[in-house]
Amino acid sequence: MASWEIQSLADELHALPSQVVHVLGELGIFPKDGVVDLDDDTLELVKDTVAEMVAAKKVVVVPGATPRDLAQALGVAQPDVQKSLMKLGVLASLATALQPEVAEKVADTFGYKVQFAEPAKPKQKEEAPKRRVSSLGEQTRPPVVTILGHVDHGKTSLLDYIRETKVTDKEFGGITQHIGAYQVVAGDQKITFLDTPGHEAFTAMRARGAQVTDIAILVVAADDGVMPQTIEALNHARNAEVPIIVALNKIDKDGSNPARVKQQLVQHGLIGHEFGGDTEIAEVSAKTGAGIDDLLELITLQAGIMDLKADPSGDVDGVVVEAKVEKGKGPVATVLIKNGTLKQGDAVLVGGSYGKLKAMFDFAGKPIKDAGPSTPTEILGLDQVPNAGDTLQVFLDEKEARNEAERIRSDTRDRELFGTPSGQVTLADLQRRLAEETNKELRIIIKGDVQGSVEAVKGLLEKIDNEEVDVRVLHSGVGTIGESDIMLAKASEAIVVGFNTRVEPKARDEAVRQHVEVRQYNIIYELIEDIEKAVVGMLEPKFEEQYMGTVEIRAVFKLTKQGYVAGCYVTDGKVVRNAQCRVKRGEDIVYEGKIDSLKHIKEDVREMAAGFECGIQFVGWNDFKEGDVIEAYEVVRVG
Repeated sequence: MASWEIQSLADELHALPSQVVHVLGELGIFPKDGVVDLDDDTLELVKDTVAEMVAAKKVVVVPGATPRDLAQALGVAQPDVQKSLMKLGVLASLATALQPEVAEKVADTFGYKVQFAEPAKPKQKEEAPKRRVSSLGEQTRPPVVTILGHVDHGKTSLLDYIRETKVTDKEFGGITQHIGAYQVVAGDQKITFLDTPGHEAFTAMRARGAQVTDIAILVVAADDGVMPQTIEALNHARNAEVPIIVALNKIDKDGSNPARVKQQLVQHGLIGHEFGGDTEIAEVSAKTGAGIDDLLELITLQAGIMDLKADPSGDVDGVVVEAKVEKGKGPVATVLIKNGTLKQGDAVLVGGSYGKLKAMFDFAGKPIKDAGPSTPTEILGLDQVPNAGDTLQVFLDEKEARNEAERIRSDTRDRELFGTPSGQVTLADLQRRLAEETNKELRIIIKGDVQGSVEAVKGLLEKIDNEEVDVRVLHSGVGTIGESDIMLAKASEAIVVGFNTRVEPKARDEAVRQHVEVRQYNIIYELIEDIEKAVVGMLEPKFEEQYMGTVEIRAVFKLTKQGYVAGCYVTDGKVVRNAQCRVKRGEDIVYEGKIDSLKHIKEDVREMAAGFECGIQFVGWNDFKEGDVIEAYEVVRVG
């Protein structure tokens, strides 16, 4: 039995002290005050294991990418990991999630390769017991209508007039607080209106997978005509693939010209009956009420054609329209019921939140006990605020709802930690998705500096011809790239292309959050060329070599366990472990590959600068000779 200092043992084995400590720990041996007692057999086992680790640069599996995770996996002190991060210019707490490449560099400084543990496979989702009901079959349900259009064209006025004159509860006008949705009665047909602030909210819900709207009303001012936001709202409604009814508002105003506006609408594909098309157009006045009844009749006719059905006695299915925290009430959500009947006292799961419904209110703020299909209702009793677009389900008891909520929250944390966004398309992966037959259409949103540029880009993109994929311009407009563009791209799995324009800061943040690709161009042929390459699957990142340094091989050593090592001198620049390199013998290139290990005296090092000696080994090659010259370089992406 002999006593060894960890540092001396590491020097003897040409290893790092951390590697020795790690091997000892695996054998259940723990040094005391930097010293360890080993018998001959154990010493040989430690030597062999450390030698294998040094030769193979042992891979350690880490569960996450925080400094704490790395320290534990590498068997080193947490401050040592933080010091390594500081040398890399990274300041991080022990709980900070590091970028994978940063974690790899830190592990590399300790002589390890890092492999991230796969996120735990999600538990098999079991069908949790829901409230059992005896189905009575599907019945006709009221249509759900959203009103969109350009600002100042009268959306709010139109909604207010309908609400004040057509709601079933005549006392509603005296109630100041409403829930963002309400029902009216036209003839004997109920209609549910969603009072959203505009197409951004409309599309934000769709971006979360919620398609609640049956019919879209596009409001256009008869005196103002088609405006940029009109076109934007139209594109959002078209992308939702819902029927569109046009409400020509302000017909009572001086200067109104419905005929001119109808001709403008034709240019955007909305062709009224008088021009031989099938678009329903109602001329209305939110001020006098003229034509409102005609508009409501068109909605009920369209709903009849669509034959909207739901089973009021079936499983409950709902969608969150909006949610907030109210003082004295806690989390409050406005929910639109799509199927079944929600009842006070139900145990519910809403997105990742759950609870037992303490109270329910209708759109007028009055307490109710239940709500059927297409009925908007405000609910109280959730443990946290859900998101707009989250789905609602009813469970047998609160415990089952809580268990499912915890599973969803756990899955969400895993996705955020391991970064597994899905559902978005980028130019680079378009060909892969085509091969998998998951996408036959490249959807694009175009924003530019002037209308002429936008039209030119749109025209050229629409001319791109390919048998496998169609290029579809969902929306085009003049101005900066805003949040609404990002939300439309998220909802429709599109990419955003900017020409001679900038991205608003909030939109840029939202694009990162939603994993939406935004590409900006100043030269039109580069834009078209990239899209063409993407369509034919040829878009490849551009790389170029970047010179790093020159090294001379001045001696060749043969070590017992490590094999052949090139004794080198760095004559220019620097050399880095794992760098790409080519070895020249005179004018001939005798090796092209990678530097596998880099040592200075006995220590593994990450890089060596000009004027220093070092030992180098190459990946899969040891036929080097004195006088050979090593050119080290890195391959960097330039486009």
